[in-house]
Amino acid sequence: MADRRIRSVADAPSGFAARAMPPDALPYSESEFLSLLGDRVRAMRLVRDMSRRELARKSRVSERYIAQIEAGKGNVSIVLLLRIAHAIRCG
Repeated sequence: MADRRIRSVADAPSGFAARAMPPDALPYSESEFLSLLGDRVRAMRLVRDMSRRELARKSRVSERYIAQIEAGKGNVSIVLLLRIAHAIRCG
């Protein structure tokens, strides 16, 4: 049993990873996270006074998919999120 404990401690994340995601508890559900992310994308787009169509053109992400993300329904990849963020920032 001691051997198992040592192994799990050695395999446990450390540093930033340990602080970013506790092993037993997520701060909120995945659907809540996607909803908050969609709210943030919409808010930043509106701060930049961009239409969905303009954001879609600049980010090369479809307008329909942006609408899904903003509604908290699109499970966006990191790469697409990066393109959206860059398009909003460089507006």
